[in-house]
Amino acid sequence: MADSPNCDLRSLSPLQLFERVTEQGEKVRALKAGKAPKDEIDAAVRMLLSLKLSYKTTTGQDYQAGLPPKDLVLINNGTTKEEDEDLVDPWNVQTSNAKGVDYDKLIVRFGSSKIDTDLINRIERATGQKPHHFLRRGIFFSHRDMDQVLDAYENKKPFYLYTGRGPSSQAMHVGHLIPFMFTKWLQEVFDVPLVIQLTDDEKYLWKDMTIEKAHEYARENAKDIIACGFDINKTFIFSDLDYLGTSAGFYKNIVKVQKHVTFNQVKGIFGFTDSDCIGKISFPAIQAAPSFSSSFPQIFNGKENIQCLIPCAIDQDPYFRMTRDVAPRIGQPKPALLHSVFFPALQGAQTKMSASDPNSSIFLTDTAKQIKTKINKHAFSGGRDTIEEHRKYGGNCDVDVSIMYLTFFLEDDDRLEQLKQAYTSGELLTGELKKVLIETMQPLVAAHQERRKQVTDEIVKQFMTPRKLAFEF
Repeated sequence: MADSPNCDLRSLSPLQLFERVTEQGEKVRALKAGKAPKDEIDAAVRMLLSLKLSYKTTTGQDYQAGLPPKDLVLINNGTTKEEDEDLVDPWNVQTSNAKGVDYDKLIVRFGSSKIDTDLINRIERATGQKPHHFLRRGIFFSHRDMDQVLDAYENKKPFYLYTGRGPSSQAMHVGHLIPFMFTKWLQEVFDVPLVIQLTDDEKYLWKDMTIEKAHEYARENAKDIIACGFDINKTFIFSDLDYLGTSAGFYKNIVKVQKHVTFNQVKGIFGFTDSDCIGKISFPAIQAAPSFSSSFPQIFNGKENIQCLIPCAIDQDPYFRMTRDVAPRIGQPKPALLHSVFFPALQGAQTKMSASDPNSSIFLTDTAKQIKTKINKHAFSGGRDTIEEHRKYGGNCDVDVSIMYLTFFLEDDDRLEQLKQAYTSGELLTGELKKVLIETMQPLVAAHQERRKQVTDEIVKQFMTPRKLAFEF
């Protein structure tokens, strides 16, 4: 970060200013701890005060450590109408735009960085592998510090992967596969350890279910995750309800995070109210803890300096903005992140899918007939009202759910582009496009079901047993 107070701060977003203040505060503390010369400390303090003043001028709020600007979860699409605002938080995604959330504005508001062609090319050079189609097509579109992860990898320094799943239902849908498909690819091309957190405690706190049911769902969801093809020698899957009671390192990190985040801060970040149970208020620290390698001493041999990379949907980012703020204050490296777009409901991209609505998505338990019926009946179409109009004006790929789903699951780039052009020109009708989607999804789900049948309770137990993985640290 430049130390000159003459740098133009007016072009920075509120979150970028917030992060500048936080980084400068860390620098001041480091200078003081290292007993740096007084003039150097004084200059750093003046810079900190200048940044805090700019932050207050821009946001109308005093800077508070760990409490980003209050409007981070709302993204305005350039209108003043309340109903036209996008709402994005870890539990809700709502937009009035049929194209879905405006991700470019979300990047600006959240203060993350766009995954551009240069970064994708660098990943290809580092791994020697063609980038995953999720990267090529912008499905993973935003990041925090991925360049640092690549720096470490190129210098033969280790890192590890962390992702998770909130087990809210017994059956997962195809959208739930997205982070796991991408994480599996990352694990293979970088050859690194992976930890997968099943937040059964979170679902018990938020949902109307018993703690036994939440724990049962975690075990069932683990079978679907394992069926994605993860290497048992390189992957540790854990239930919070199980692991928290067995790992002193994990609990110590939870307590450290809890000590450094105030009630006001979690209210500001997550929107908690005075009527929320204290379990909800303390939960973010539990989701933060796997970001630190010392939470898994059996894997990392007690080492605390191994950076974590977290692939997740961008609605989970508030948890890790909080984590990244706390990390330096407890002597831990900040986790890096790769953010994905949201997987659309069959009815359109205005909301995320709900596991409680069987018609909102294709579930991993659906039969071939159910998949065909759901797509034909519920998949939102970008086609015209009549065949004549469609032939003349063409379909709208920006809002058509079949095109959206094929963008996720059809791996052939040329075939996807051909379908888009044919649909846009009117050559391809909606029914024909849906047929292509049906023929893509039926074998994908059937193959997953076959792999899941091979996942026994004993295999689940092996994946979920705390143990050393096939790496030396």
